[in-house]
Amino acid sequence: MAKVAFIGLGVMGYPMAGHLVKHGHQVTVYNRTEAKAKAWTKEFCGEYQLTPREAAVGQDMVFICVGNDDDLRQVTLGDNGVLAGMSTGSILVDHTTASADVAREIAAIAKPLDIGFIDAPVSGGQAGAENGVLTVMAGGEQATFERAKPVIDSYARCVELLGEVGAGQLTKMVNQICIAGVVQGLAEGLHFARSAGLDGEKVVEVISKGAAQSWQMENRYQTMWKGEYDFGFAVDWMRKDLGIALEEARRNGSHLPLTALVDQFYSEVQSIGGKRWDTSSLLAKLEKNRG
Repeated sequence: MAKVAFIGLGVMGYPMAGHLVKHGHQVTVYNRTEAKAKAWTKEFCGEYQLTPREAAVGQDMVFICVGNDDDLRQVTLGDNGVLAGMSTGSILVDHTTASADVAREIAAIAKPLDIGFIDAPVSGGQAGAENGVLTVMAGGEQATFERAKPVIDSYARCVELLGEVGAGQLTKMVNQICIAGVVQGLAEGLHFARSAGLDGEKVVEVISKGAAQSWQMENRYQTMWKGEYDFGFAVDWMRKDLGIALEEARRNGSHLPLTALVDQFYSEVQSIGGKRWDTSSLLAKLEKNRG
């Protein structure tokens, strides 16, 4: 069992930190909104601190799950960042979906302090976090990963080391590229089914037993068919993730025409009020255009 800190109690971090307690780890949390930290400690009987640095003092490992590169730097660097409070030989695990550049930047700062670093973005959404069955894509040194993995297993069903620091973030980019294409395909399929006068639920019941099956189809088709999107992984966050992937593609020479197109479609969803809608709301754009 380990002494750990968890920084960031959003829809993902809140249940992830809870699973650490359930698996017997001693957990201290920090959240930008103190009320959320207080609520978490009341529910899970942990502790909270008022700064990331204070939360990191004396911990074996520190876990972070925040919004973007700038958020990550804010809670990691500076006088009140976790690196200012972490001990020699401890490990920093970042679950934020961020750029590979910021992962390498923080790893380079942590290394002279003898602090291990793993970039470890996750997939599985809020339900995966709540049920403790996330997929974790990691980048870093093998020895550091092997020390961190048993703790990460508290909320994951799959944890894999993909390469050196940054490899986790690059793999998450692949994940989001694939999801974007699948969701657009599902949206167009359901849009076509409605236009053709078909029963969408019966259609999906049949095709989901064949080669068209996907997680998105199994978990989102019913709400899409009903036009319900006020839940799940927000369009704003997906655009942030796709922007990171497209920027990386420009640098490494990848050609991502479908990803760029779907990113544009998501911008149209934002323009009709869907910034916080689930990513499956691509269908809403098609239905609106249909009139």
